Amino acid sequence: PIVVPFIHDHHLMLQHDNARPHVARICTQFLEAENIPVLAWPAYSPDMSPIEHVWDALDRRIPPRVPVPANIQQLRTAIEAEWTNIPQATINNLINSTRRRCVVLREADGGHTSYWFLDPHNTVRLHILE
Repeated sequence: PIVVPFIHDHHLMLQHDNARPHVARICTQFLEAENIPVLAWPAYSPDMSPIEHVWDALDRRIPPRVPVPANIQQLRTAIEAEWTNIPQATINNLINSTRRRCVVLREADGGHTSYWFLDPHNTVRLHILE
């Protein structure tokens, strides 16, 4: 409910994956009642969501840590530390490239796309083209 005025004031659309809680009747009814437009999202396109790229970056940054986290608290601390190490420019690129990724996805009729992303470790990954 807090974001509803922001969505309307800025003429935004809501983007979410097709997880059951997001497409549950109560959620769908709320979005319709509040006139919140929802961007249609193919079921198997997790790479199109900006946050999925952040999760991927975190997943790649944790295993090489020395020492490797040995318990949940150490893992949480490592994740929080790596989260703060993701450059803001990377986050901005992920957000700002959403429209382009949607266009490419539409052109591919919901099929595979090939975006490339250069991470801070200079490793080329199949993801986003800046």
